[in-house]
Parts: sequence; C-alpha cells; structure tokens
Amino acid sequence: MRQAGRYMAEYRKLREKWSIKELSKTPELAAEVTMQPVRALGVDAAILFSDILLIAEPMGFDLNYTKGEGPSFSNPIKNATDIKRMKPVNAGEDLAFAAQAIKLIRGQLDSGVALIGFAGAPFTLASYLIEGGSSRDYLRTKSLMSSAPKSWNWLMQKLTLATADYLKLQIESGAQAVQIFDSWVGCLSPQDFNHFVLPYNKFLVQKLKPLGAPIIYFGTGTAGFLGEIKKIGADVFSVDWRVSLDRAWRDLGDNTAIQGNLDPSALFSPKAILKKQVQMILNAAQGRAGHIFNLGHGILPKTPVDHVRAVVQWIKRHNSQWVC
Repeated sequence: MRQAGRYMAEYRKLREKWSIKELSKTPELAAEVTMQPVRALGVDAAILFSDILLIAEPMGFDLNYTKGEGPSFSNPIKNATDIKRMKPVNAGEDLAFAAQAIKLIRGQLDSGVALIGFAGAPFTLASYLIEGGSSRDYLRTKSLMSSAPKSWNWLMQKLTLATADYLKLQIESGAQAVQIFDSWVGCLSPQDFNHFVLPYNKFLVQKLKPLGAPIIYFGTGTAGFLGEIKKIGADVFSVDWRVSLDRAWRDLGDNTAIQGNLDPSALFSPKAILKKQVQMILNAAQGRAGHIFNLGHGILPKTPVDHVRAVVQWIKRHNSQWVC
C-alpha cells in the first residue's frame, strides 16, 4: 500500500527536486520511485508510482498539490454544466507517461516480482472532483447523488469509461494486475453504495475481465457492507484493520481472495509487539490460499523503514507462499 513515499529517504531526496506531477509524468522518474521500495524492502510486487487524480487533468480539471493539504481542484464540479464541459480522455495519448513508465519498470524487475497498476474508482474520483479536494463529510457529493441522480449517472458513466481505458492501457503495457482504489467509499451507507456506486464498479470490472489481469478492489471503512462489495466481481478484495479476516471471509465468501489487513500505525510499535500483530494476521489467515498480506491502508509518513523490512522478512520466513 503506497509502497513509495515520504517515509523513504530516497523518495524525499527526489521530492526536493521534483513535484509529484513531475515524478509521475516523467517515466524514468516514476520508474525509479516505483523500484525504490522493491530494492529496499524485498516485497513480492511493485506498485506503479502515480496519482489517482492525474486522469482528471485531460478532462479539463486544474489539479494542484498544496503542502500539508494534499491535492485540490480550482474548478470543481458544481452542477450539470460542469459535467458537460468534461473532455473525453484518450488514455493512449493523455496518459502515455504511465504506459511508458510501466514498460521501463518491467524491464528492471526480476521475473519473480509482479507489477501492479492502479487507478481511482469512479466514486472516489467523483468525490474529489465535486468536493474540490479532501472532505470529512462529503456533503456536496452526497447532495449531488441524491438531488440530481441524472447528473450523477452522467458523471459516473464518464469516469467509469475513462478509468476502464486507463487500466486497459496499463495492462496492455505490462501491468500484471491492477488495483482499483475506492478510498472514500466507506463514507456511504450500504443502500447508497448499492444504488449509486455498485453498478459502475461492476461495469468497470466487466470491461477489464477479458484482458486476463487479476483485479483488486480496495476500499476502507467497508466492514458494514462487504457482502454488497462482493457483487463488484473483482478477483481480490482489500479489507482494513476495522474488520477481522474471519469476518471478512464470512461476508465475502470462503473462496474469495483477500488483501490485508495490518493497521499502518502498528509499524511504529516496538518490533516485538509488531511481530505479534503480524503473527495474529497470519494465524487468522490459517495458511489458506488467496491471502495477500498487506496493510489496511497506506504507509504513514515517518514510518521506520527497518520495521517495514522486518515485516516482509517475517512473512517470507513464515511461509514461502505468502505474498507481501
């Protein structure tokens, strides 16, 4: 989860020279940042370094990154007119930098290390575009959803098709699996998820399935409607630390692959305590096939790198079949 980032000195050094946009849009730099945690940690898969919001720029949105506040849009969606002005995305041209980075990364990775591509899920993208940035209550998003369902449908259709094309480009360029990030979906009720989000996620997965790459669906705060999330049809579902693996498998089905679910804050614990927490997750998985050990969300800034490396080593020693 967010393998490369502020917790790594190598990344911070690059950020002294280049912005997130520059790193993401320069294939050589994106490849370097992607490879940093692979070299430092020994993980079993690399994750393309990029940002889920870059897809919004060719649509006509002005994306900015403010230190301490994160990404924001100066021209967010306020009404149907703003949705109408959205430009179609030509992934092969508008997002070619991602394809080029993937090809460079595949050329550097050992054959036993997979490369995962990713994109934001339609709901999370829509929320960013409507809120104009981060939000605590998602009031604008939920208001548009409920008060203007036709406009919501129009927006979600546009985002779903653009995301499908973007992930298709990544797979065709060499990504061996893709992850759909729905970071904000946990703000919804099960009913709203079913009505306003599920149909578009299902359509997105159906568009990608023929390409043959495994599809991972990631969301946080979803413990209350995992049974509904299962209907998306992805190959793997991520769960966070707010739900036990036993409960997740009960709701998602015993034959479902699950990714998770160490609390990122656990990485700050003394190693003896951290090792016990890792072991608890391994015990809960009971050695069953289809468990990808991972964090329940992204690595936090200032996380001790040696703690992350230790977790990877413990898991690999525990069982050579575990994937980190």
